[in-house]
Amino acid sequence: MKTLVATILALTVLVPARPAPAYVVTVATSIPARSLAADADLKAALRSAVEDVLRNAIAFAPTFVTVENARIVGDRLYILIVIGDDDGEATMRALSVGGPGMD
Repeated sequence: MKTLVATILALTVLVPARPAPAYVVTVATSIPARSLAADADLKAALRSAVEDVLRNAIAFAPTFVTVENARIVGDRLYILIVIGDDDGEATMRALSVGGPGMD
């Protein structure tokens, strides 16, 4: 989580020189944990939650979706999802350790 926050802060500082927008967002959502008795149930519920976020919370065409973290708290499964477009993916890659352009 600290790495994600640092990356977002770095994007805020380093990206303004580039005029093309790069979209990377982190979205938290949750689903009832009691309905996840089998692996197939978990996969279906996770897919449904991600599709709901893409349909209702994202206003750009994503090129990647990553489940960053998932935790059960009480009777809910909380899911942290990272979503971005091509430019956002390239920016994240450039900012990562050993990424291209970071000599």
